[in-house]
This record gives sequence, C-alpha cells and structure tokens, in this order.
Amino acid sequence: MIRNIALIGQGGSGKTTLADAMLWVANAVDRQGRVEKGTSIFDYEEDEKQRQHSINLAVGHCEWNGVLINIIDTPGGIDFVGDAYAALRVVDGVVAVIDAGGGVEFQLERLWSKANEYGLSKIIFVTKMDSEKADFEIVVSQAKERLKTNIIPLTIPVGERSGFKGVVDVLTGKVFTFDKGDHSVSGEVGGEVEEKLEKYREQLIEVAAESSDELLEKYVEGKELTREEIEKGLMNAISVGSVIPLFCGSAAQCVGVSRLLDAIVKFMPSPVQRQPVEAKTLDGEKVIKLTADPEREFVALVFKTVSDPYVGRINYFRVFSGTVASDSFVFNANEGRRERVGQLFIPQGKNIESVGMVRAGQIAAVAKLEITRTGHTLCDESQPVLLPPIEFPIPVMELAVHPKTRGDEDKLLSGLQKLREEDGAFRWYRNNETGETIIAGLGDLHLEVAVERLKRKFGADVEVTLPKIPYKETIRKKGRSEGRYIRQTGGRGQYGVVWLEIEPLERGKGFEFVDAIVGGVIPSKFIPSVEKGVIEAMQQGVLSGYPVVDVKVTLFDGKYHEVDSSDIAFKNAGSIAFRNAMLQCDPYLLEPIMEVEIIVPEENMGDIIGDLTSKRGRILGMEAIDGMQKIRALVPLAEMQRYAATLRSLTRGRGQYSMKFSHYEEVPPHLAEKIIAESKKKEEQQK
Repeated sequence: MIRNIALIGQGGSGKTTLADAMLWVANAVDRQGRVEKGTSIFDYEEDEKQRQHSINLAVGHCEWNGVLINIIDTPGGIDFVGDAYAALRVVDGVVAVIDAGGGVEFQLERLWSKANEYGLSKIIFVTKMDSEKADFEIVVSQAKERLKTNIIPLTIPVGERSGFKGVVDVLTGKVFTFDKGDHSVSGEVGGEVEEKLEKYREQLIEVAAESSDELLEKYVEGKELTREEIEKGLMNAISVGSVIPLFCGSAAQCVGVSRLLDAIVKFMPSPVQRQPVEAKTLDGEKVIKLTADPEREFVALVFKTVSDPYVGRINYFRVFSGTVASDSFVFNANEGRRERVGQLFIPQGKNIESVGMVRAGQIAAVAKLEITRTGHTLCDESQPVLLPPIEFPIPVMELAVHPKTRGDEDKLLSGLQKLREEDGAFRWYRNNETGETIIAGLGDLHLEVAVERLKRKFGADVEVTLPKIPYKETIRKKGRSEGRYIRQTGGRGQYGVVWLEIEPLERGKGFEFVDAIVGGVIPSKFIPSVEKGVIEAMQQGVLSGYPVVDVKVTLFDGKYHEVDSSDIAFKNAGSIAFRNAMLQCDPYLLEPIMEVEIIVPEENMGDIIGDLTSKRGRILGMEAIDGMQKIRALVPLAEMQRYAATLRSLTRGRGQYSMKFSHYEEVPPHLAEKIIAESKKKEEQQK
C-alpha cells in the first residue's frame, strides 16, 4: 500500500519542519532534522541551509501502519512555485500546512486552487500552535473563507501559545502530547477545551449524518449515532470531497504528527484508488487511461531533474502504470529515443537507496539518463504514450548576465543549460537585438538564487544588470541625401556614389528597398551592395545607436567608375547616404509596449491602477475572476522591469501578473532626451 502526498503552503509556514517530524515519528530516521540547525532531510542544498527556506522540492518516505508514505516537501516562496506545480502532478493528495500565527496566505490559496484543478485529496494541518500569535479559531474560520471549502477539525489544541500542551481527538476525546512515543492520556478535558470539544464533535456528527440518507434520518429523529456510524459517515464525506479534515499541533515538538500520519493512511487515496490518469498516443489521436497496475505497460513522468557534482544528472519520476527494472531500457516519448536505465533509487532527501525494481504508484530516481529532462514521459517502446507536460508558471522578471572573465563564458552557457534542466520555471536566451544573455524567472529571489548557483555549482562568476531596453529608431518625414565613397590615390581605388530617398512606413512594416535606377547610372550588379550598406547602417541609428525600423528606402541615382567601382565602395556609399538622409527626416525613438494582465484582490484595485498610471500605463479593461479582479493594461517595458517586487509589496504577495509584447510606440520627448544623452555619455566613455 502506498500514499503519495505533497506538503503545500506559504513559505515559512513549517512544511519542512513537519516533513522532518513525520520521518522522525515514523522511525524512518535516527534523529529529527532541524531546518534552523541545517540538519533537515529535505532542505539539504547549501543555499537552502543558509536561507533556512526551501528552494527546491525534496522527496522522502516513511512507513506508517504498514503503508509506505512518499512525502514531497515543496517550496512555499512564490519565486519557487514551479517545483510545487511539478510535485502536484505526481501525488494523489496534499497536506496544506498553515502557520497558526500567520493564517492562510495567498500562496496556499494559489496551490489549493491548483490541487483542485488536479482533483487531489486534501488534509489541512495547522502547525506552530505553540507560537506567540497562534489562534486556532481564527485560522479555522479564515481557512473556510479563503479556501472556499467545508472544513471539519478532527483534532483541536489543548491550550495555545506558551500554554500549548497537546491536541485532543474530537471523536474519541483522547489527549495526545509528544508523538515520538505515541504518548496519549485518556480522561476528561475541562473548561474551555471541553466546550470547544463539544462544539466540534457536534459539527463532526452533523457531517457524518449528512453523508447518507440513513444516518441523516436517524440524526433528525434525535437518535445518537454510534462511533462506527460516525466514522463511516465521516469517511464517506471526506472521500467525496464534501468536507476537508483539519488537524493541528506543533511539528517542531512532534505534537499532533502521529494523528496526521493516521489521517494520511486513512483518508488519502492509494494510487489504485485514484481516478485513471490520461495519456495520449504519439499522434495525439487516442486517449489511454492509465491505472496503477504493475502488470500493464510501463508509463512514468519525470517531475524533477537535479545536477549532482558526483552522480551527474538525476531524474525523479512517478510510475503511473507498469513496472521498470534496473539495468533495462525505456522509451523517451518526447524525444523518440531509447534510454538505458541503470541503477534505480528510492530517495530520502539527498540520500538514495538502491532498488532493483519500481512498480506502479511508486516514486523513484535514476541517474545518468542522456536525453531525459523534467516533464518527459518514459514508457514501453512497444506502446509509446505521452503524458501531459507539466505546466510551469511563466517568468515575469528578467536580468542580463555578463561573464566576469573570458574563462567564465563557456561555464556560463553550460551552467545556464543545467539550471534550465533543474528548474522548469527558469528560462534563458540570447537577445540578438541587444547582444545580451538574459535569464528569466519568477522574481528577484528566484534569479538571485540562480546566479548564486551558477557560481557555486557550475563555476561561472557573472555580473547582473537590468536588461537593455530594445529601443528602436524611426522617422517622421521624407529626406534624401548623397553618399560618396571615393578613394583614388594612385593605382586601383574605390568609387561609389549613390542618392537615396527615405520615407516613413506604417508602424510594424519593417523595411522596404526600392531600386529606381534608370539608364544604368549604377550597374545592376552593385545594387545589392547598396541595399546591404543600407541594412548595415540601419543597425545603428543616428540618435542613440538603436536599430532603425519602418522605413522605405529608394535608390534613385548615382555614379560609378569603370575601374574603381566595387561592391565594397557601393556598400559604404549606401551606408553614408542612409545616415545623412535620416538626419533630415526628424528621427525619433520607439519603445516596446507590453500587454499586461494583473490579478489582484478587490481591495488592492485602487493602488494597482494608480501605480500603473504612474508608469505611463493605459488601462484596457477590468473583470471579476474567481473572487479577484483582473486588470488588462498596456505599459512600457521600461516601467515593468521591477514590477514583480512592486506588485508583491502592493498586494502583500496576493497579486500575480503576466505580460507579453504588444507593439512599439514613440518615447515621450522628455524621456527620449534622457535616453539619448545617456547613450552619448556611454559612447564617449568607451572611446
């Protein structure tokens, strides 16, 4: 029997501490890992130890009441939500971890919604009941409201904050303290705890009664339900998702953890009980429904890739169907190639245990696959299928990276590729317009960690800057000019004279070259050289050296020499003529405008719209969506480079946004003057 679960929640809510406590309580490890001491089984990367926050997902396992529980601890920071999305694709249920003093925050709402999308079973665990701001009643009320679900506490705290002593099982009335020895105390609970126990027990009985007509009738008639009937009714209600069970405790003290493990075994579905997972044949024509049957065809999804300095590339995968053995071959459906599987492993944090075989429902790892990456489907070559790809969030922030030395250049490219393999939400590309290498991620911290890892793991030392804005230059009116390139000082020289007329084109039309030469004043064989010279000149405009766009260039006159004319002479003459003519055409700067979509709580609308207006944004529309407000706007890219941090500040982390290129518009004159002056200043410094 297997249970595959992910721990989800806001960063700092206590997920990793809970994961370590689960292993300790279940006797899967010989000591309890501690985040603050750098001994956590799950936060084992150096940057995670330094920051005392999860950055990557990590996998561990324990056995409880004869059931194997695979635990994926996910990062809670919004900058690292990509790994949480990946984890949700390969588990059958989630434990939503809530800080008793912090309550439900937006990151949990976001992941809860994603868990709903994937049809995952859920349990809530309210931890840190011993913290200074712990308030169980407020958290339960807040969870019902923000997670939009019916919640029933199955354990409640005995005391809170410094007076926290343990938890009470709502059904049995038993008190549980330190869980390592499963210490429990039967007997009466008095005072305020007894009143709360009666209140929640009555709610529990109502939930159980409403699960079936038979129990409801008995309840309405005033008859008392037996414990067995209550348990059966509760099980029915949880299994159909009409109610979510909530537990509480202190993971650091291991209080309430054994009750949570009991609940995972009792209420979470096994892989066999889960609804079939859909895959498609390679042509996309046929849907294949996969069940956790070890005798059927092998199908697995790779959900995480890690570059280990000693082992090499490690792929973590979940088997949805069939069986795979060490030292065998599988088929990578995404790449259309076979992969040799070496030794298979079961992960326990950074530690791995060799196994000979992995069956349907299990989570495992394999090293040194050549072509397999995160999101790839591994399967039988005789029956290849594709599982849906993992949907990672779209990057919202970019930085330019520059190698500090020539020796860092090759390391940079290799390191960037490996970072991309490790992190599905990380991107990088070469911007051909600005000549910069750009890294893209989910925020400042995401990219800061990426740069740190480039140096620590891959030896690439880089400097980072905001990316150059890809401004462009264009013209308002017609102009014409001569371009002369004559070098005749004895012997064969260079001779080329051209006359060009340039005029503006409609925005977005690009470039048009017209050959209007008549009478052979320039031989036809030199015309392409003139056009080439014009195109080269367009790469650096006359205002700030930005590319020129949306112009029509007409070659209408010129001169040539029978001996001295050449392709290079006419190319240079074309460049000279273009630059001279452009100065007569009232040139101006263009800037990229982004189409932005922002989703924020209703109460933040005023601040967001005011901020967008201050950024020269134009509001296109607003609409309600899932209890939030979506704002569509057009905003210059130059104003959006640090928007991820701004949005988080304005919405306390509850806002999210995406943007894409829309079009180019003229830069306002007062800003254009600054851009041009700065460009000339840099040009002078480089001389």
